Amino acid sequence: MDFPLRWKRLWNVWDLRAFILISLWLQIVLIFSGSLRKRIASRWVSFVLWSAYLLADWVAVFALGILSNNDNQEGSNDALLAFWSPFLLLHLGGPDTITAFSLEDNELWLRHLLGLLFQVGVALYVFVRSVPETRLAAPAALMFTAGMLKYGERTWALMCGSMECLRNSMVTPPDPGPNYAKFMEEYASKVAAGVPAEIEVEKEPESAPRLALDTDVEELSAVMVLSKARHFYRTFRRLVVDLILSFHDRNESQAFFLKRSPSQAFKVIEIELSFVYEALYTKSLVIHTAGGPFLRCVTLSSILAALFLFLTTDKRGYQWIDVLITYVLLGGALVLESYAVCILVLSDWCFLRLKHLKLYRAANMVLKSISAFRPPSKPRWSNSIAQYNLLTFCLRDLQPSTAKKAMSFFSVKDVWDKFWHTGHRPASEELKAFIFEELKNKASSAEDSRGYKRFSACRGEWALQKKGYRKELGWSVEVEFDESILLWHIATDLCFYYDGASDHREEESPPRRRMSKEISNYMLYLLVVRPFMLTAGIGQIRYGDTCAETKHFFQIGEAAPREAEACEMLLLVETKVPPVQVKGDRSKSVLFDACRLAKALMGLKEKKWGVIGVVWMEMLGYAASNCRGYFHAKQLSAGGELLTHVWFLMAHLGIGEQYRIEAGHARAKLIVEK
Repeated sequence: MDFPLRWKRLWNVWDLRAFILISLWLQIVLIFSGSLRKRIASRWVSFVLWSAYLLADWVAVFALGILSNNDNQEGSNDALLAFWSPFLLLHLGGPDTITAFSLEDNELWLRHLLGLLFQVGVALYVFVRSVPETRLAAPAALMFTAGMLKYGERTWALMCGSMECLRNSMVTPPDPGPNYAKFMEEYASKVAAGVPAEIEVEKEPESAPRLALDTDVEELSAVMVLSKARHFYRTFRRLVVDLILSFHDRNESQAFFLKRSPSQAFKVIEIELSFVYEALYTKSLVIHTAGGPFLRCVTLSSILAALFLFLTTDKRGYQWIDVLITYVLLGGALVLESYAVCILVLSDWCFLRLKHLKLYRAANMVLKSISAFRPPSKPRWSNSIAQYNLLTFCLRDLQPSTAKKAMSFFSVKDVWDKFWHTGHRPASEELKAFIFEELKNKASSAEDSRGYKRFSACRGEWALQKKGYRKELGWSVEVEFDESILLWHIATDLCFYYDGASDHREEESPPRRRMSKEISNYMLYLLVVRPFMLTAGIGQIRYGDTCAETKHFFQIGEAAPREAEACEMLLLVETKVPPVQVKGDRSKSVLFDACRLAKALMGLKEKKWGVIGVVWMEMLGYAASNCRGYFHAKQLSAGGELLTHVWFLMAHLGIGEQYRIEAGHARAKLIVEK
């Protein structure tokens, strides 16, 4: 027999069987690992999930296509193969743990709706074509019910997670305000009649009484933290779709957070963002409704009943391998749906609903089960901050290699550099406490609403003013934001190694110095790898020019120096004359401007790390408040970003531009003198 012909026949016999089993396997991968990306900032996890997410749909649709064109089987076995079509609908419905891989998938919910109608039609056509074989009619009807419900749930979840739908669900009813025309008509008529009249206006209070910084910290139980996070989620989820908040929201949130410890404040934010993630990327908005548990009961009972009916069905005329595959499909569907029910029951949403219904015994049982699998202290995000260092990258990139030349030839070197030179460090409790205390100081310092907005627009000026160095160092924060980041990043490195950190491990250096370097590396990571999260500018050009000048400076020697030696070499360069006067401004490099800044900071001696730390904190806050909610939400599916947590924390403390209702409705009275 001809070899290609033999392979073709083998493919014709096994193609459908292989694809339907692959489809089931992909569903298993997705349901058990779909939520990993919320807690793990790993490109490999994202790649595996991305591959499984795309392949799951393609494989299921391809298998349906094979079934619709399957003319190779004869007799009763053809009906058994047709029975597999509703399983593919079930697979197209996807698991509860991941409906959208990215936010863009939610915007394509209309395409999924069209796909639902078309694929259901194909599946029905495949099964109807197997008539008059009716032994499998009852189990097939049950599986069709489960498959269409699951596919419909996915489409519904995608629609609910789209930005337009989310925004429409949160927009308050139109408010025309008090009847100005009628009031002024009455006022004008009194004046025209010669009756003395005055308008007296009573405004709602703009803000609640300010709390002192020494307010006693109140610790809350894990249940109260969860309840408060759910309560604030209902209000502050509006930030994701760029809606506004009122001073009432600020007063309530501020009064709560100013009494919290840094760890509990970040825990509340963490849980809130976990709810946001589930609303955007899973079926939570569908299954955690009044009808959600009912839908899950219907799909589970339909699969269970179909399995029972197939067990009692006469299987004469069916091939044993196809009967075995059918059992695998039914068993797999039952296991996946049972796991989905467990996820539904053992969830924060379920606990809070039972608590709201005052079913305290059931709620406590759910909470104990949740705590057993996920302790309250376990982070709900990656709890890490990415690190990218310009000097380290430049020194390593000086080493020539064939691999680098090949990557440059294929134009993939930039992508590889961002991946290879990005590291991660745990977000320490010290760092969180530092961030919280700095933001708390700002919130407590604001006198009025303008003060809160002014603080969100500061990117180092206020910090330098407060420390008393605005005149000497203000030039470094009055340039474009990406330039400030590069200036302070390089200067932080120079100061760090100047203090002798190269002689011992970085983890053993003083906390303020270590935290400053971590934030510095994180901000450069945002500039290089996540530029869409920063304000628009020429950051990529300025970074490239700075790297080029750094490499050129160190190529003078025979071998690339170590980082400490490189910093020492840079500090030896005379920088009394500003570089722009010597070089012009064609190159946007800031290398030697950063050296000037570093030398100025070193002149502050032991005070410099206090200055560097607060400036970096202010830059972090500026970046967080000026990043669009869409991009913050986008990063929730990649382990989360510290920037997003800072953004939410700033909003809770009242710092930001989102508070547009500052006084509410005025109560105007017409006072008529008799």
